[in-house]
Amino acid sequence: MSDAELVLRSTRVITPEGTRAASVAVTDGRITAVLPHDAPVPEGARLEDLGDHVLLPGLVDTHVHVNDPGRTEWEGFWTATRAAAAGGITTLVDMPLNSLPPTTTVPHLRTKQQVAADKAHVDVGFWGGALPDNTKELRSLHEAGVFGFKAFLSPSGVDEFPHLERDPLARTMAEIAAFDGLLIVHAEDPHLLSSAPQRGGPRYADFLASRPRDAEDTAIAQLIREAKALQARVHVLHLSSSDALPMIAQARAEGVRITVETCPHYLTLTAEEVPDGASEFKCCPPIREAANQDLLWQALADGTIDCVVTDHSPSTADLKTDDFATAWGGISGLQLSLAAVWTEARRRGHGLEDVVRWMSTRTSELVGLDDRKGAIAVGREADFAVLAPDETFTVDPVALQHRNRVTAYAGRTLHGVVKSTWLRGQRIVADGEFTEPKGRLLTRTS
Repeated sequence: MSDAELVLRSTRVITPEGTRAASVAVTDGRITAVLPHDAPVPEGARLEDLGDHVLLPGLVDTHVHVNDPGRTEWEGFWTATRAAAAGGITTLVDMPLNSLPPTTTVPHLRTKQQVAADKAHVDVGFWGGALPDNTKELRSLHEAGVFGFKAFLSPSGVDEFPHLERDPLARTMAEIAAFDGLLIVHAEDPHLLSSAPQRGGPRYADFLASRPRDAEDTAIAQLIREAKALQARVHVLHLSSSDALPMIAQARAEGVRITVETCPHYLTLTAEEVPDGASEFKCCPPIREAANQDLLWQALADGTIDCVVTDHSPSTADLKTDDFATAWGGISGLQLSLAAVWTEARRRGHGLEDVVRWMSTRTSELVGLDDRKGAIAVGREADFAVLAPDETFTVDPVALQHRNRVTAYAGRTLHGVVKSTWLRGQRIVADGEFTEPKGRLLTRTS
């Protein structure tokens, strides 16, 4: 590491081979060596001795709704990426809807990129959108560098992003399979949703009944059938129903190219604890019962669920009314996702290596960034989070960087304080102090 510019030293560095004391050398924004803890520091290199704080690869969150431009009052690239950095996330991939325009054509992608370019505190990539009428746009979006295509099988909640019924889904999947792209899917069956009881009002039990597990399970079964027939790559978004796990495992055993994510709120919050009228807990699919949560954790442990992402989906506070039927559905979690997952993971006997695998390594693999992100290894970009895993804090919404500081985690005591976050060897936040934006716009091919 004779040409190293920076050396980060810690007694606990999480590497692909395990956690060990190490010195990590950085040159030109990349990791050039992972050496013993007491390795000499080259002349001219700056040493950052982190003591016993854990050095882990920056998290990669592949499911974030930034809503910018068009609904920037809900969130924006400046605030979202600051929140990400504060939570140890160094890369996020923005969802194609809730912004205006949605990312459904190359010109719309260019608009989104232009808005994000000088506001990104972390690296930002983009998903494209798959609509009933934009099949002809998908290949050009793929060539322009989107990481894949988001589709809904039930209404999305915004008129400009309609869902795919059975025939449009098959056409879309066939087109994406033709260039070996990735289709990521909000899987709830619209017919089962419309036939479920729709009572409205403040009772969480009524809202939960309106989004039954069967709606998820039926939609996922349809997705598996189509993917198997077309040999297509598909990814199930924000899985909340544990009932779908056996069919997912069986599909994989049969060679179906299917991956699955879940979210911190499904792993850390339960239906039994949601107060009536507290629509900061509303999301679709919904937070389910504790017994269901136990099975999601089991599926993470055995690999049936691949990764954990936030599905950060904010809105203005006025849209979070006490009527679960009409309140905007979405949970803001960027800044708190690492601490929330780590708090529950440690309680269940998992280690930080597991959390890194779920929230950095596998998410990087999902979007094809695993040659640069997701691990502390030679050749990867020097993206890091420095974590004090045993320190605790109580969530105060005022301290969050999100534009709208409505959170389902308010008042919860969490383990894991992010001391600093680094992007390509540059510290971008430390103890609440941010640098100017240093994030880059990422594409699938560059």
